[in-house]
Amino acid sequence: MAKVALITGSAGLIGSESARFFAGKGYQIVGVDNDMRKYFFGEGASTTWNQEQLAKDLGAQYRHYVADIRNRAQMEELIKEYIPDIVIHTAAQPSHDWAAKEPHTDFSVNAIGTLVLLESVRQFVPQATFIFTSTNKVYGDQPNYLPLIETDTRWEIDPAHAFHAGINESMSIDQTLHSVFGASKVAADVMVQEYGKYFGLKTGVFRGGCLTGPNHSGAQLHGFLSYLVKCIATGAPYTIFGYKGKQVRDNIHARDLVNMFWHFHQNPHPGEVYNAGGGRQANVSMLEAIEKIEKLTGKKANVVYDDTPRVGDHIWYITDLGKFKSHYPEWDITYDIDATLRDLCAHVRE
Repeated sequence: MAKVALITGSAGLIGSESARFFAGKGYQIVGVDNDMRKYFFGEGASTTWNQEQLAKDLGAQYRHYVADIRNRAQMEELIKEYIPDIVIHTAAQPSHDWAAKEPHTDFSVNAIGTLVLLESVRQFVPQATFIFTSTNKVYGDQPNYLPLIETDTRWEIDPAHAFHAGINESMSIDQTLHSVFGASKVAADVMVQEYGKYFGLKTGVFRGGCLTGPNHSGAQLHGFLSYLVKCIATGAPYTIFGYKGKQVRDNIHARDLVNMFWHFHQNPHPGEVYNAGGGRQANVSMLEAIEKIEKLTGKKANVVYDDTPRVGDHIWYITDLGKFKSHYPEWDITYDIDATLRDLCAHVRE
């Protein structure tokens, strides 16, 4: 009998990449996705196209359920029916700005939905691995108080600082401005840790930087690189919010992130937390990304600048991947920033 991977947010970027990856390992995939991304960000952000592509690509190996992770009866029923070997929880409300409009919805999806899944796993499949896609926003705006230096194209950290290689898991999540979204993800993040440390479940928390890849339904409020490529390719205006466009993000390709999940699944460290991003191998500022994409597409960006930064947004964030690599030395980044951008641009051309 085939092993089973239950994936929430299965039609999203990380969910769909997880579905394809674990299907390639012989797993039966149970996908849960009700396309709330369309509700959050509009028709252009709908993931229906990706759900249909998954069904086409994976055939009988993929079963899709339009279900809500906040619904205990629905989640318990699925977990009891399929007895998954691994639950990969990627479903979320992912935007700073949107969360402030509907805090109840944001918290219920991000925090309550996570608790529903954790408790369902504890009750019915306590032997399963539980992967949670958290976010670097749990650190709030703490990174903005690092000693940063302005250069021509980016902000960069003082080379003498301990975080020059990247921000590690020792950074505090307390006494900082998170945004409503960041706070709801903190609640879920800590609960996932607790179910590992208190109940002994095989839970792993992955605090992502910018996650990207060709299956991202990028929108203005979420999905920076994907949306930027889409705008430049089509001539649509792209708005930069604050920091002179020199804000830096590390970007991890979805395939590299899902491969982290796979390594954790082979040898779980219950309740462990890992920062997960492109690190020093894959990072870029807004200005640098625009220049690179213009060269790849042969088109000029239509950029609008708004001097007001988003609340809780990071000026500079690069991930230190050292902890994960020390636990799983066979894993490494395979997509640098140029390879990632080539992949995104090729997808838009297709």
